[in-house]
Amino acid sequence: MLLSVNTFISLDGVMQGPGAPDEDRSDGFDRGGWLVPHASAHTNEVVESWFREADAFLFGRTSFNLLGGYWPKVTEPDDLIATQLNTLPKYVVSSTLTDEEADWSPTTVLRGELVDEVRRLKELPGRELQVHGSWKLVQTLHQAGLVDVYRLLQYPVVVGTGKRLFPDGSTPATFTTVDENSRVLPGGVISLTLTPASLGAISAGAYTVDEGAAPAAPAPPPPPPPVGQIGVSSSTRIACSSAV
Repeated sequence: MLLSVNTFISLDGVMQGPGAPDEDRSDGFDRGGWLVPHASAHTNEVVESWFREADAFLFGRTSFNLLGGYWPKVTEPDDLIATQLNTLPKYVVSSTLTDEEADWSPTTVLRGELVDEVRRLKELPGRELQVHGSWKLVQTLHQAGLVDVYRLLQYPVVVGTGKRLFPDGSTPATFTTVDENSRVLPGGVISLTLTPASLGAISAGAYTVDEGAAPAAPAPPPPPPPVGQIGVSSSTRIACSSAV
């Protein structure tokens, strides 16, 4: 399976507490619910398209608890998101969660070495192993080069504080935009689908004036290598949580 990260972010990259004031108050965060005024049928359509690609889910413990406290209560058979979350295999990363506590069936608790566990899951048949929210987990997956696809809904909001998708100290990376899945929605929300092109280093350059002439536009970048060959060098409901 491919591993995809699916999340909501602000203009300044914050993914903490998008759906409610009390969703994630860790580290004193008091600006939760920032995406709700910008949610619409258009954003809900995008989120549903994400869930259509899922064959399994991977969560950190806090996101698992938050989502598991809500979606099992949604029993409408035509609700796509609820059906996917409530019926597909779920894997939760935790060293303390017991099997009895992980009662959002079907759920498997991953207690081993995370990178090895995820590599094993990616070898299973299926389309996508999807991560929603799970901020701390996403950092580990990014640094290990395990993410194949990032799907983002970026909202026209500067939150100003909070957990960012790529915080200071993140492993440098470059991405290629999947144009057919990236667009500006009515209301200014941006839907982005990104595939990693390199991890561990980024290219750099400089513009210079040559004989009085400004530089020409740079050539487009080459296409990324196939997935799995990326080298690592030295009303609308909120479906995804941003918590650890």
